[in-house]
Amino acid sequence: MADFYPEARKRFPALQSSSGGGGSTQQQVFFDNAGGSQTLDTVIDSIREYLAHQNVQLGASYAVGRRATASYTRAFTDAADFIQANVDEVVFGASTTQLLRTLSWTLRFKPGDEIVISAIDHEANIAPWVDLAERQGLEVKWWRPKDALDPELHPLDLAPLLSPRTRLVACTHASNLLGTVTDVRAIADLAHSVGALVCVDGVAYAPHRLVNVRELGADFYVFSWYKVYGPHVATLYASWAAQTRMRSLGHFFNPHVSLADKMGLAAGSYELCQAVSAVVSYLGDREYGSWSEMETHEEALTEGLLAYLREVPGITIYGKRGVQDSRLPIVSFTVDGWNSQALVEAIEKRSNYGLRWGAFYSNRLVRETLLLKQDGVVRVSLAHYNTMEEVLGFIKVLKEVLPLSSE
Repeated sequence: MADFYPEARKRFPALQSSSGGGGSTQQQVFFDNAGGSQTLDTVIDSIREYLAHQNVQLGASYAVGRRATASYTRAFTDAADFIQANVDEVVFGASTTQLLRTLSWTLRFKPGDEIVISAIDHEANIAPWVDLAERQGLEVKWWRPKDALDPELHPLDLAPLLSPRTRLVACTHASNLLGTVTDVRAIADLAHSVGALVCVDGVAYAPHRLVNVRELGADFYVFSWYKVYGPHVATLYASWAAQTRMRSLGHFFNPHVSLADKMGLAAGSYELCQAVSAVVSYLGDREYGSWSEMETHEEALTEGLLAYLREVPGITIYGKRGVQDSRLPIVSFTVDGWNSQALVEAIEKRSNYGLRWGAFYSNRLVRETLLLKQDGVVRVSLAHYNTMEEVLGFIKVLKEVLPLSSE
């Protein structure tokens, strides 16, 4: 199968086989995209251009100051458009972890109020709420999936946890370890029926599928641009209605009108934030195919890998075992007789594939639900610029490595 996105691959310098200053040639195959995607060429150019020619404090009236402010302001508009939000409903921050922690300090509940937290989430969407509960005397209810091999956040399992005292439900849009997609709309409808807010971690979802926060019904939605082919910066959305239930953390003399006023805290680097516009432009450029075509390509890659893994005795796949509507190109597995770290190191020793082992900050999922040891799983996470040739090459390496387990 030929590259589905040969032109798109050209837009990522890290994917090119070019000699560096030391004479070495880039041959790395990136199968760790859920940890951080490769960076678009125009993002790199944009950051360099900004630092070289517009690196001034925002808000100045002189020419360069006006250009810098315009670039930064445009990024807010583009980030909002990317998720179908209003510009006063988004804020930039250093990371999803930082934004969620900051968000937790804007919310005030009463002792005895309840919050529901997904037990399979990345810790970024768990720790702030556990801490909030401790600070404010709230009761935590854990939303735990029933299936140990295919943990999924079913709305029917959420319903019994809700009550008139529920104030917040925190869950992932897609597990960064399982690739399983959550029905956020159904969850939001349930939560809103008791007056609760819904906070969704969209980090693993946003690189692969279109996000429409209006259709999802989320009150808060957060994701990281460095996993969507951009700079190391994140965006959090808070609906206007949800903002009326937040207190502002901004300086007293600020207007406290927009989300950025309430919780921006100068936490997003100007040069990185303004580069988000380059990502939005790329993903909206139909020259490289529509989102549906990207989805089809990623599904083909994922199924190619899963088809092999399903047939090998001793391999356990976590999450859905086939490509379905509720699965993203993130594949985690373990192999009987192998420590996950040792397996990844054996693969890396024999090849140029870059992948990872561990819990990926979903430690509660790995230890409490999947019942695995500290070394966790082997995770392969693909992106639209990966190819079937790369997947087949990885399978070939696995075939070479796995027989060693019986020696």
